[in-house]
Amino acid sequence: MSTVFHLVRHADHGHVGTVLTGRMPGIDLSEAGRAQAGALARHLREGQTAALFASPQPRARQTAKILSAAVGVEVESAAALDEIDFGRWTGKTFAALEDDPEWQRWNAERDLAATPAGDTMRMVAERITGFMEGLALRLPGATVCLVSHSDVIKAAVCRFSGRPFQSVDAFEISPAAVTTLALGPRGGKILALNDCGHLAEEGVP
Repeated sequence: MSTVFHLVRHADHGHVGTVLTGRMPGIDLSEAGRAQAGALARHLREGQTAALFASPQPRARQTAKILSAAVGVEVESAAALDEIDFGRWTGKTFAALEDDPEWQRWNAERDLAATPAGDTMRMVAERITGFMEGLALRLPGATVCLVSHSDVIKAAVCRFSGRPFQSVDAFEISPAAVTTLALGPRGGKILALNDCGHLAEEGVP
């Protein structure tokens, strides 16, 4: 019996696409982000989610708290869902990082490269998929919601779909988007990738 996982990227925090926030403290949801999380909350149904976990980062916990009120499940923190540790890159604009050789290698060789803090996509994939596999054993047949970050979700998608980590730029994981996987004894299957339909239905950018 498969466990269904809704992998949710946290909603907007005002720096998406401009600053590499990573594990930078004090990054909260923007007004637009709260609207996105509200639209997603209205899309989810009470009684259909057995468990709700979030990355320790404030923007993820705040997104999960808004979802919690809709699904009727308390939020639990999970370090396995935490953002990648970007070390000295944290807090820099993407424009400022463009000329950094290590940053260039990180983006050109995702299957091999590491961040200044030593994180690799393989390590990130192992921690999130290991967490999911443990939950699948504990909650067979249930639906679980995990609120995390773009590259962390991409790492899980790559691992369960057999894609190389180098393919992370081939698909999007947008703020407040849902990627759904079914995980059972025979492995994982992607049911939906980067679903933003709930935002479009309510006209939320």
